[in-house]
Amino acid sequence: MLTFQTPLDLVRDLRPEAPVACVRPERVALATGWFQENFPGEVLYAVKANPSLWALDAMYQAGQRWFDVASPREIDLIATRYADATLAYMHPVKSRSKIEWAYKERDVRIFALDCEAELAKILDATDHADDLTLVVRLAVSNSGAQMPLAGKFGCTAIEAPALLAAARQHADALGVSFHVGSQCMDPGAYRHAMSSVSDAIIDAGVIVDIVDVGGGFPAHYPGMTPLDLGAYINVIKDAFEDMPVLTNADLWCEPGRALVASAGSMLAKVDLVRDDAIYLNDGAFGNLYDAARCDWAFDVRVHRVQGDTSRETRAFTAFGPTCDSIDRLSRPLNLPIDLREGDYLEFSTLGAYGVAMQSGFNGFGDTLTAVMTDAAQVDLETRAPEFRRVD
Repeated sequence: MLTFQTPLDLVRDLRPEAPVACVRPERVALATGWFQENFPGEVLYAVKANPSLWALDAMYQAGQRWFDVASPREIDLIATRYADATLAYMHPVKSRSKIEWAYKERDVRIFALDCEAELAKILDATDHADDLTLVVRLAVSNSGAQMPLAGKFGCTAIEAPALLAAARQHADALGVSFHVGSQCMDPGAYRHAMSSVSDAIIDAGVIVDIVDVGGGFPAHYPGMTPLDLGAYINVIKDAFEDMPVLTNADLWCEPGRALVASAGSMLAKVDLVRDDAIYLNDGAFGNLYDAARCDWAFDVRVHRVQGDTSRETRAFTAFGPTCDSIDRLSRPLNLPIDLREGDYLEFSTLGAYGVAMQSGFNGFGDTLTAVMTDAAQVDLETRAPEFRRVD
């Protein structure tokens, strides 16, 4: 990959026609190292957040060895690149053939489930293997999350005891898991979820070997400043002490966004300015999916090949490159009044769910990747207050 000190240097040197992912691997290394040092258990990176090799390699070099994978492609990606990786197939719904392939061809032994039908599939596809780690996912409240994920996966409090009892009969190790929702702003959500899971364990009367608190760990976005991640870890540690599990039970987590969000930004070229509308070469079906789907603010900087932009600004509606009218960003962008064709917009905090969301729809989707060294010019600890040491 090409390397530049700043996105503006890239713009002036390349004048790229395609969107550009500006990546900062040292940010991934910082976040990974922090979780490895401060989380009191296994850290499973949720590969779906960003499967780019630059990000995976950075976290692997920082000590990451466990990965939350959800598809055969993710399994192959990790298994063929990192021979000593541990893979957890954490998608609660999988076809029999995918389960069999993962178990027999890729040595996957950890499988998530949230119903008895899925348990039956796992047992049949693995020939009732005796070395399975079965992780039962429970539905919990997502009220503290900016992006709730409830409603699709997770067994209910009524269903959980029977499913836990059934899984216990076949599991070499039995785990429980949940997801408090993406971008969780309330550390207390983990305590409430762990309390609900504890009730299910007591009702089932089973021995649990693993508690997986899932993802949800937040990143910093404009107007959305969560507590330091240490506060989340402290809540989880305290709640874990109160759970009815073995004294030597393992604690897991599955961060995605928190490991990679701040490590990437996206450059999009302005192809047209028409009144109060701008048309970009990237959008809702590409790397700006989150900026279109989520009603969140993103820091946006303008880079001009030559000259400066006006300090006076106004609101613009931003559209992506496809022919679909829903290809537009969810919020107006406050940009210089003299914005013009050929300028570039840099959207921050898109290291998570940026390049991972490209669809290729309508023939668009080619994206360049370039390393930026700007973040390496200063002490990263001062730029990442969320990664303070846990007391």
